[in-house]
Amino acid sequence: MSIKEIIGSTAELIIKVVALIFAVTYIIRASTAAYDYGYRIFTEEPVSLGEGRIISVSVEEPVSAMEVGKMLEERGLIRDANLFVLQELLSENHGKMQPGIYDLSTAMTAEEMMDVMAADAPKEGEEDAEGDSQ
Repeated sequence: MSIKEIIGSTAELIIKVVALIFAVTYIIRASTAAYDYGYRIFTEEPVSLGEGRIISVSVEEPVSAMEVGKMLEERGLIRDANLFVLQELLSENHGKMQPGIYDLSTAMTAEEMMDVMAADAPKEGEEDAEGDSQ
């Protein structure tokens, strides 16, 4: 083996090791971020502990979970609108948020806020007042 071949193979090995280190670091960071985000879906704490502040919000029809999430984030009721969308998608209140004016607190979790905004929604298996019960 000539000196050029030794230097070339050593440089190639170093480049492969550095690329592997970057790939492993990226995978670890991405996995940690994904786990943290997934964990927060089910365990997100309220913005403030204790009594918190009461903030009135108006939800108009039709409204998407993303629009509600952005509004709640802008008003300081939640930390992350995208996380709110995932929480709504996985909650029992999925698609049940009703238009109206709601008094929400910074001491409430996103799940509690969704419960308030979906309180007037018909429960599964119930019929509307106009439904047939015959």
